[in-house]
Amino acid sequence: MREDLRLPVLVVAAYLWGAGGAAAQVSGLPTADSALLRDLFEELIEIPSVSGSRGTVEAAEAMARRLREAGFPEGDILIGGPTPGGNLVARYRGSGARRPILLMAHLDVVPAQRADWSVDPFDLLEEDGFFYGRGTTDNKAGAAMLIANLIRYRREGYVPDRDLIVVLTQDEETTSDGVKWLVGENGESVQGVEFALNTDAGGGEIRDGRRVSFGVQASEKVYLTFQLEVTNPGGHSSRPRPDNAIYTLTRGLGRLAGAEWPVQLNEISRSFFQQSAEIEPDPELAAAMEAATAIPADTAALGRLARDPYYNAVLRTTCVATRLEAGHADNALPQTARATVNCRVLPGSPTEEVERELLRILDEPELVVTRVNEPTPSPPSPLTPALMEVIGSLSEEMWPGVTVVPTMSTGATDGLYVRNAGIPVYGLSGIFTSGESRAHGRDERIPVLGFFEAAQFWYRLVKAVSS
Repeated sequence: MREDLRLPVLVVAAYLWGAGGAAAQVSGLPTADSALLRDLFEELIEIPSVSGSRGTVEAAEAMARRLREAGFPEGDILIGGPTPGGNLVARYRGSGARRPILLMAHLDVVPAQRADWSVDPFDLLEEDGFFYGRGTTDNKAGAAMLIANLIRYRREGYVPDRDLIVVLTQDEETTSDGVKWLVGENGESVQGVEFALNTDAGGGEIRDGRRVSFGVQASEKVYLTFQLEVTNPGGHSSRPRPDNAIYTLTRGLGRLAGAEWPVQLNEISRSFFQQSAEIEPDPELAAAMEAATAIPADTAALGRLARDPYYNAVLRTTCVATRLEAGHADNALPQTARATVNCRVLPGSPTEEVERELLRILDEPELVVTRVNEPTPSPPSPLTPALMEVIGSLSEEMWPGVTVVPTMSTGATDGLYVRNAGIPVYGLSGIFTSGESRAHGRDERIPVLGFFEAAQFWYRLVKAVSS
């Protein structure tokens, strides 16, 4: 350990000798390493790195400074990207016997107002077995783990058989320009990478206090947004006319509310339901999962699964109204009525077909539908047996009885751009929760024990795939 790191680590270690310290010990993390990890986590949470703000640069610079203090050479640390450059790319040199791997997290967070929270969103608070703060789950826990583990490897003198490339991106929550820069303009940083591991997806599930499943994200749905607009001459509200812009729009939205896209299972979603059926305690639901994967699938089983919003989103493309705007005065007929419809398209489904189906469902000739964004599809990552066996073996060692389940994200991550660069991506945060998700919401939090366990899982996983 460098002398200039000894004092802060010991000070934090003394602080940790409470609930957090006990959690760290249970996870198997050595005291000094758990202290450093918590210190890094706290520093990141206290930097308000909202997407598009100077904070993303400050967060990248803070982690780069930590690596320099730990002895990483300047040539292995890069801060760059779209202006302002807030991406951190750090390389841990290995023997070169195998191709490098990419380890991913993001530094940016969505906005959080103090008045909306019961605690300060940019002050790490440990209470009741949780760490509270904006970005605790999405995704500063992952960033802190990756940097802490690089420093831990260096202290140990670990020499991997391949380079480890950590990338912390600046705008995953908005444009993902940071990761586009990584695989585009700065493509030399990821040249030759065999696969990527992403802390911003996957994770474990706790039921009735017991860890039951560990999700490995291998594919993502495609983000596609439309604007719906109706225009009208309007007029005085005392003289209503039959072609009211609001009524035209809402008729179309009413049809959309009752519509369903067809069910389409792929390798990932089929494996998800098959393996989930083995651990599902509800016999009816387990039977529905099993029957849904049959060929042809059981219609009643699909209907049972579709009652759950998450399972329904895994089964099919979804399109939902998310914003509404109409009219200009209380006493005037509306001249315009607009709505935003956000679709999450199954991988492999042509977006042109989704648009045609949306127009068919809306069935209003006066309704103009335009794309807000151009979709970016990405191919599913292959469930490579060698990698899945490593993940399964390590999961069994750390959490006996846990089933590893391939998953498809119903949302999107930076991983889709890495997949499109020809690099398979696997999301496995390593964090177990009991179904609660406060990411992007009020009082975001992460289990203290889950945080330290995930860090130890990542430490061991990266070693397992690099030695």
